[in-house]
This record gives sequence, C-alpha cells and structure tokens, in this order.
Amino acid sequence: MSLPEFKIAQLRHFVWVSELKGFHTAAEKACRTQPAISLSIRDLENKLGTVLFEKRNAKTSNTELTPFGQYLLPKAKELIAHHDNVALDMALMSEHKTGHLRIASVPSIACRVLPELLTKFIVDVPELHISFYDDNSEAVLRKVEKQQADIGIASLPHEHEHSDITFTPIWEDQLGVVCRDNHPLADETEVHWKALRKQRLIRNGTSRLLEGTEAEPLLSNSQFDISNMLSLIAMLEAGLGITTLPWFAFPNDNAKLRFIPLTTPKVIRHIGLVQLKNKSLSPAAQALATFILHNTNKDKVPE
Repeated sequence: MSLPEFKIAQLRHFVWVSELKGFHTAAEKACRTQPAISLSIRDLENKLGTVLFEKRNAKTSNTELTPFGQYLLPKAKELIAHHDNVALDMALMSEHKTGHLRIASVPSIACRVLPELLTKFIVDVPELHISFYDDNSEAVLRKVEKQQADIGIASLPHEHEHSDITFTPIWEDQLGVVCRDNHPLADETEVHWKALRKQRLIRNGTSRLLEGTEAEPLLSNSQFDISNMLSLIAMLEAGLGITTLPWFAFPNDNAKLRFIPLTTPKVIRHIGLVQLKNKSLSPAAQALATFILHNTNKDKVPE
C-alpha cells in the first residue's frame, strides 16, 4: 500500500479554505492567487484519492467540506501544529535559545567564575535547560569523552592520555600550599617543596599537577587522599594536615586557612574549554563557548 506524502503547505491551504469558507479568502491569507490555491487542493485530493469539498452551490459562496474532508480537518490541524512546534524548536535550538545544555567543570572555576558568566549568558536564553556537574579535571574529561557533557571546563596536564580532546586554554593559576592559619608555614611568603617532606600531606584531585616535577615524591608521601573539596577544606580547618591547591581552588574568604605560593617548583595550571575532537558542539554549547571566550579576560593570578 502506497501512503500519500503530505505537504504542510497543502494542508494549510485545506484548513484555510475550510475555516474561511472559500478559496478566494484562503488565497488572500496565503498571499497566493485563487487558481494556485485551487491547484494545491486538487493535488492534495489526488494524493488522497477523494474530494474534500462539496461542489459549489451557485446560491451560496460558501465552501463546504465533504464527510471525508470533515474527518481530515482535525487531523490536518494536528499535523500542522506538530510541524510548527518542531520547526519552532529547531529554530530556537539553532539560535541556542532552547534545548538541553550539559556542562561539566572543575569546582574552582564553577565557584569563582561561572556564576557571573552563566547569569549573563541565560538572560537571552530563558528557555534553555542547563545541567551542571562539578568534579575534578579527570572526571570532567571522562564526562566529555563519554558524551555525558556537551562541553567541559578543566585542565589538561597530560594531553597524551586524552588524544580525543580539544583544549582551548583560558585561565591560569599557580599552585600553592594550603594550611591552617596557626601552622608553622602560615607566615611564609613562599615555599620550597622540600619544606613539605616532613609535613602530614593530604592528596586531592589537583595533586597530579605535581607529576613530572621535582616535587613528585610528595605524592607518594601523602598520608591522606581526599577528593571531595568540602571534605578537604573541613580536614584542613581541623588541622589534620596540609595540601597543595591551585589559587582558584583556594577558598580565599576562609579566615582559618592560608595560601602560600609554591615557588620551587613553580607550577602553573592552565584551565580551559574541553570538547571532543571531530565532533561539532550543539548550538547551545557552541554559543556558551563563544560567550565565555568573548566575555573572559585571560584571568591570571598576579605573580
């Protein structure tokens, strides 16, 4: 059985002729000539194999539907409404004004930078639904690689481990030592890594930044490993030990903790946008990436 393929324009003409009770008024609404509307309806009838309008009565100018036409009318309206809704959704999505955007970011940028940026970004996209995930860089990269996030914000210290990722650097900060305000190191202005060897060290998600540097032995000497930032801060406040953190990850409004730059070695973390290679971003994700790049200075911790 061969099914008819409907043209939305023909269905619109059919509905307008029916509702406006005439080909002439329907032609005016469609900005077409009356013969063009008649031809459109005739083609639709040929596809359906039946007539849709009763033969005109010379005594009246109104156009009446046949029983088949009356049956088709609500279904035609339903098809047109569905088409228009899909077309509108696609138009809005292409303009990044609707849809679902999934972002994954390291907590430091999520707390320090993104609130202001996203507040400005969503002004023009009130219908856009955004899911947000914050985790360490490795977790962010995995989410992007598994396509669980459309776009990520993270550091990429070991590019060879993520050859399928494209990295666009935006921010940078320096690694430092974080300790309680009454710790012996708290009053120092800078720290050499060897001064940390006899301290109780807490490893965290950013500790991999020390890999490949002369301070790498500190990683194996860490007594604790805490990945959750809230838990890490609580342990530092309690004086359980000290840790290394990039500047953006340090809660600088915390009166109990101190940040001392690690100057030997001097480790700079580069943070930026990450996405899959050879895969286009969704319109919303591309719009966000462009917005971030255009509205972000190359933030950098003063040296």
